[in-house]
Amino acid sequence: MRSSTKDTTKGALHEAKGKVKESIGSAFRNVSLEAEGKGEKVAGKVQKNIGKAEKNIEDDLDVERNRKGRI
Repeated sequence: MRSSTKDTTKGALHEAKGKVKESIGSAFRNVSLEAEGKGEKVAGKVQKNIGKAEKNIEDDLDVERNRKGRI
């Protein structure tokens, strides 16, 4: 599995966990849990976007290698 796929997957997982924590914190009026969830959600989005950027770079490198005849 490519590192871009791992980052995208882990980012989506952290984002989902953050949403759950934020919702639970909001429902139980637990400000610290809600804030922790918001932070984890943002971190997950960042990690997911890093994975997308890595994938674009990997794809560009693959295209360039194939164009030059190196597979």
